[in-house]
Amino acid sequence: MTIRIVRLGSPRLKEEGLRIGTVRRPPRGVPKSEFAAQDWYDLWYPNLAPSADLVKQAQGAKTPKEWAAFAKEYRAEMAMPDNARTLDLLAALSHQTNFSVGCYCQDEARCHRSVLRELLRERGARLQSET
Repeated sequence: MTIRIVRLGSPRLKEEGLRIGTVRRPPRGVPKSEFAAQDWYDLWYPNLAPSADLVKQAQGAKTPKEWAAFAKEYRAEMAMPDNARTLDLLAALSHQTNFSVGCYCQDEARCHRSVLRELLRERGARLQSET
């Protein structure tokens, strides 16, 4: 059993399980009834998305220093009690079932999901290797 970290909208992989969208906004121009069928996500969970201000900061990060500042702030948001409990829950569930979490960004290295991967790993989650 594992968690996959995925790009939303990408084709689903075998045994991926439930796909959770950790994004601030639903995909534009896609009817809600089509989110799962079009491989966006099965469940929208914006609680694990960066705040709107942090999304802007991440999108504007051009240097490693700016990206590190974003990652530090995102980690602080995820350390808030409700978010920390959610991460603990996902880490525990990864030992029982397959599921995935993701975002729209093309490059995971410059996406909050790279930090989310680290946070889950730090909590003992079983993570699928990058594909």
